[in-house]
Amino acid sequence: MAEQIVVAGALITGSQLLVAQRDRPPELAGLWELPGGKVARGESDSAALTRELQEELGIDVAVGPRIGDDIALSATTVLRAYLVTHLGGDLRPIDHRALRWVAVHELDDLPWVPADRAWLGALGHALRNGAG
Repeated sequence: MAEQIVVAGALITGSQLLVAQRDRPPELAGLWELPGGKVARGESDSAALTRELQEELGIDVAVGPRIGDDIALSATTVLRAYLVTHLGGDLRPIDHRALRWVAVHELDDLPWVPADRAWLGALGHALRNGAG
C-alpha cells in the first residue's frame, strides 16, 4: 500500500482542460501536468486537492469523481486524479510557469510530465463527453 498519495485535479470547462506548466524541479521544468500535490497525513484526497489548488492556482474547487487509474510513482507513492469544478477565485499560475486551456485534439501534442501521460485516454474521454 502507498505511503504517500499525490492528487491531481482535472478542471474541465466546456470542451477544454486546464493544464499547468511545471517550473521545477529542473528535470520536469517546462513540462505540462494536471495541478495538485501531496496528501498530508490525516487529510482526505478531496481536502488535499482543494487545498493544493487554492495554493497553486488561487481557486476554490469542488472535487468530483476519480478519473483514470492510479499511477505508481515509486514503491511508496501513488498519483491519482479527480475531476474538479471551479467554484470561485481568480485563476493564476502561483506555483507554475504558465497555465493553458487545451482541447482534446491538443492532448497528445503537449510535452507532459511522464506520469500524467497515462491519463490522456481518460482525459480525452472526459473532454469528448462534456465532463465538467
